[in-house]
Amino acid sequence: MNLQLSRPICFLDLETTGINVSTDKIVEIAIVKISPDGTQVIKRKLINPEMLIPKTASDIHGISDEMVKDAPTFKVVANEIKQFIEGSDLAGYNSNRFDIPMLNEEFLRAGVSVDVESRKLLDVQKVFHMMEQRTLSAAYKFYCQKNLDDAHSAEADAMATWEVLEAQLQKYPQLGNTVDAIVKFTGEDQIVDFARRFVIENGVEVFNFGKHKGKPVTQVLKEEPQYYDWMMKGDFALHTKQKLTEILNRTILKK
Repeated sequence: MNLQLSRPICFLDLETTGINVSTDKIVEIAIVKISPDGTQVIKRKLINPEMLIPKTASDIHGISDEMVKDAPTFKVVANEIKQFIEGSDLAGYNSNRFDIPMLNEEFLRAGVSVDVESRKLLDVQKVFHMMEQRTLSAAYKFYCQKNLDDAHSAEADAMATWEVLEAQLQKYPQLGNTVDAIVKFTGEDQIVDFARRFVIENGVEVFNFGKHKGKPVTQVLKEEPQYYDWMMKGDFALHTKQKLTEILNRTILKK
């Protein structure tokens, strides 16, 4: 195994009702857990999203309303998933922009507290795009010399992502061989919230969207306090609102 681990790492892939983290739901989750000794454990579950699955989504992942009607809701399995990923770093393909934010949002909606931010979040797509710029299927073909026949099957995608990273580590020694080194290489350690509304620049949290893009969050909250209320009432992800509140409490409201 090329990747040197100090603790387990979970490669996850989600199939969902859509791509809006704030309003869409998980319909399938697959997790491939790799231990420091190379042992692999797989967990896969269909999830009842408690909403209709749009045809456009079903056409992509093949999961229908009928297939999930008797499946558990995310709230029912939330603690089981939490326990499975406990003490592990998290990885996936485009996971820092979609899978991890979506999973975290589901945990928040279920009222289950999961400490995601203390973990390293490794996005294999980020490495791939920085080096080759392709899709997961192409990455699998390029790095592993295999065809990804079951693309959009959560388990197949998660397993393929793990194999791609192993091949990347062999091809690009400059990545290092630890989760810390890879996350730092890809720059993903500078993200504040999963929706990337805030990022860190020169050690300071700044807005990454809208009219205040590039400005320190604390500066805007001091000069325009109503902006906080606007965001809290707006259609932003719960995690974004959570981080905004943390910044407000830590800086503006501190005694």
